[in-house]
Order: sequence, then C-alpha cells, then structure tokens
Amino acid sequence: MKIDLSVAQIIKAPNFDNFTTSEVRSSYITLKNDPHLDPIVIRKKLYAELLKLVKNGWLIKKNTNKKSTTRFSKTKLFDAEYLNSLQVMQPIKTSFEEAHKNLITKLNHYKSELLLNIGESEAYRELYSEHPELVEEIQPLFNKAKDNNTRILGKIRAIEGLLEHDKSVDKL
Repeated sequence: MKIDLSVAQIIKAPNFDNFTTSEVRSSYITLKNDPHLDPIVIRKKLYAELLKLVKNGWLIKKNTNKKSTTRFSKTKLFDAEYLNSLQVMQPIKTSFEEAHKNLITKLNHYKSELLLNIGESEAYRELYSEHPELVEEIQPLFNKAKDNNTRILGKIRAIEGLLEHDKSVDKL
C-alpha cells in the first residue's frame, strides 16, 4: 500500500486515535514546517490518504452529527509496525513540482535579500561621502555588505542554473 510517509508518521502514534482530517492537517503542517503549504489543498490530500486506509480496513470513518464532522479511528488491522517499516525502506521523496516551487521561493527570497543588501551598500557609500571622518567605522560594514551581496548572488546563480537545467531536461 502506498501512503504518504508524513501521514504514516502522524497517525501511527499510539495516542493519535479518533481524529479528524483537520487534526491530521495541523500535525502535518507542523511536521513539514513550510509556510507556503495551502491548508485547503493539504486537507484534501490528507483526506484522500485517510480514505485509502479506510478502504484497506485500517481505519473506520465515522460521521458525527456535531457540525457534520468526520472522525477516523484505528481498527484492529491497523499495523504501526508496517508503517515503521515504510519509513525505513523508502526515503521521503518530494515531487518535482514541490522541489521546483521550493526553488522559486528560495530564489525570490535571495533576490529580495540582495536588493536589501544593495541598498545597505549604497547607504554606506552615501554616509562615507557625507562623513569621510567615519571611514574606519564605515569601511568594515561596507565590506561586509559587499561580501554578502557576492554570497547571495552566488546562491541566486546556482538556483537559476538549476532551474535552467530543469527547463532544458523538460524539452528533451
């Protein structure tokens, strides 16, 4: 049976029983620690994962009258040891789309950081021309900002190179 390993990690906990999709989603988002995850998309994905487990007899799906909430409970067939073996046998994989999205997010972050550092460098130049007597205090700060610019630019080029490589592979 194929199951998202993060879902397996969450629901195999002995104290995790009689739960809702929203509770699994909260744990999932906390586990992934990715602020860009869309809670609605994640809830739908997790619901589908839970339904797989219902279909295999590992979970029971119960509808409650209270706000028409659906709860899931573990059955006697639930096999935490099997879920543990899944995590040992298979490394956690991210889809190509997720990796691409993460790269774009990092690229945008680095570009913003570069613009901030460029502004900082320009401010040091202005301060130097306005207050040449502070050259000893300004120069190390200017050098540090310039070094940061170079470092960030290197990260930007690395990600852009990887994205360009991915585009050329897609064309083949």
